[in-house]
Amino acid sequence: MLSRIGERFAQFKETQDDEPQHAVISLGHIWVDIMMNVNDFPKPGGFAVSDHTNAAVGGSYRVLQAATRMGAKAEHAGIIGTGPWATIVRETLAASGIDHIGQDRLDTDSGFRLVLADEDRRKTYIATYGAEAQGDGTTFDCVEPHPGDVVHISGNTLMDHTAAGVDEFMHRAGSDPAGREFTIVLNPTNTLSLVNDHLLEDLVLARPIWSCNRQEANTLADRLGVLRDDDMLMTVGGGFDRSMAELCEVLGETLRAPLVVRAGSRGAWVRTPGGDVVHVDGFPTKATHTRSAGAPHTGALCAMLAQGWSLTDAVRIANAAASMAIQRAVNGVPSCPEYEDAIALVDAAETETGTSQA
Repeated sequence: MLSRIGERFAQFKETQDDEPQHAVISLGHIWVDIMMNVNDFPKPGGFAVSDHTNAAVGGSYRVLQAATRMGAKAEHAGIIGTGPWATIVRETLAASGIDHIGQDRLDTDSGFRLVLADEDRRKTYIATYGAEAQGDGTTFDCVEPHPGDVVHISGNTLMDHTAAGVDEFMHRAGSDPAGREFTIVLNPTNTLSLVNDHLLEDLVLARPIWSCNRQEANTLADRLGVLRDDDMLMTVGGGFDRSMAELCEVLGETLRAPLVVRAGSRGAWVRTPGGDVVHVDGFPTKATHTRSAGAPHTGALCAMLAQGWSLTDAVRIANAAASMAIQRAVNGVPSCPEYEDAIALVDAAETETGTSQA
């Protein structure tokens, strides 16, 4: 049996003092979210009042914020514009210690999104795209990962002009993960149906680590024509764990790449090429959030991989970080904890059960 994760954390801290710090580099979009709570949506031409409004920087910022809190260096390679929204983005990145290595646009502002949440917690999005979505094939020429770095690709960059830059980067990265000195983590979206066939083929051929929630995994399976039993679409209650394991198995076989399928407090299912599906337990917590904890999970996962943890251990720590992010939500937005806090939660759980993740 492996030593407890807290002991291995201490060993990592000792060895990392003399090692260069690896970076988490995001190719995602960053914008400003304006979140408004409304009792009901007005009819066309009508009127509604919001009882709570909050502005927060969203998109890949929340992934990078989580990565920094989990001890990694973070860099944003996307485009930032010039104007009031871009100013908020730049100030927030600077305050979080995140470097902007990407392009700057002087002729247009960054975008924003209205996020309307009704009393049933259903969310409606209205997006205004800005500089972040106006890239081309050269957008990510600035990205030159060093050995050990982790490159994060978000699904929000795959559906506009910036997708050309992602495609060019994937060509440079090649189709042999073993020949890469850096790691690619791809976090798709439920709108994969809008991604063109050529780009999706290039993404699959590059064989990154895919990190999805259950809906995203099913959307990806549909897009790739992966046949699955109807039982795989079951909700929590009857055979949920089995259906998740089977989904992870058949999708992982098709991708021929590492795959993580998240399911909130139930944890995540992990498969590496040629290996068995492993269920990594989650950490149940009281829901205090209105936004997804997927970004803190992805950011923590990337940070752990950049620090040399195995995929399974990285997922375990990311599960803990996402759970704590929900507990510590600010205005409904999950807020990732520090590295030591997430490790302590995992360590406490392993001490209680007397087990350790492989």
